[in-house]
Amino acid sequence: MKPLISTLSIIFALITVSAQTNVWEPSAGHQQIPIWPGAPPDPRPMLGPEFVHTSDGTVAGKTVAIAERVAIPTMTIYPAKTKNTGIAIVIFPGGGYQVLAMDLVGSEVCEWLAARGITGVLLKYRVPGAKGYADKGFRKSGAYPNSPAALEDAQRTVGLVRLHAAEWQIDPNKIGVMGFSAGGHLAAAISTHFDERLYPAVDAADQESCRPDFGAPIYPGHMQEHTTNDFEINPYVPVTTNTPPQFIVQAENDPVDPVQNSLLYYTALKDAKVPTELHLFAQGGHAFGLRRTKLPITEWPELMEQWLRTIGMVSN
Repeated sequence: MKPLISTLSIIFALITVSAQTNVWEPSAGHQQIPIWPGAPPDPRPMLGPEFVHTSDGTVAGKTVAIAERVAIPTMTIYPAKTKNTGIAIVIFPGGGYQVLAMDLVGSEVCEWLAARGITGVLLKYRVPGAKGYADKGFRKSGAYPNSPAALEDAQRTVGLVRLHAAEWQIDPNKIGVMGFSAGGHLAAAISTHFDERLYPAVDAADQESCRPDFGAPIYPGHMQEHTTNDFEINPYVPVTTNTPPQFIVQAENDPVDPVQNSLLYYTALKDAKVPTELHLFAQGGHAFGLRRTKLPITEWPELMEQWLRTIGMVSN
């Protein structure tokens, strides 16, 4: 069995995480595992320690757990609960690359996957925090390339999952990514940035491919080129024929990330002849996650299950 990281390093990192009392914690039976054996690459100053709080508003009648100032990225494994399909999906929560909605588009998604025989891997990637960050004159954060941290964490995590595929009963050729909002952009970013790591190799995990076998950006942001007035995709999402199959969902009335984000990505994927499925719904707004409502968009998870069959991830 290959160790995840050195024993001393993981003990130190877990102590560091647990010493922060007001941080997001998964439900009983799950443990956060630091993804780096030491200090993560490209560190940046934080305004203070990580903390978690509850949202002021609700989604489908429930509040949302918001993590801020994440400096120590972790992954939490949610093993398949029913007949194991061999699929694993790394989940990137949304939050504008400033915070992370850890339950709405994180743990709730992983639990849904596990109930369907899919291993969920929840990545708590690095984000600086939303309050007062820019006012302090810190370097601009956000989507790659403004900050490489989140994409580095994503590359590292896919490599770790592939390294431990046999141990975690995962098919190394069935490892996908799914993200929401900013996390949707991160899913697209790693689907187009996998030939080279953004950081020096650390261990055997970084010798594994970090190319996902499929991607699912859900109401993605940061997909449009904003330096021109043209309908152009962000040049830092370089779609090629080697981009893995993609599944995209968005509401046309999304007030946060306009539907052009999905349309631009879809157009680039189709031009590159990448197998892609796009679902647009008239209503749904933003940040709906998997929580059930009366709107038709609430059925999108079932559409994704069907899509996984069409691309050969699940046997009929």
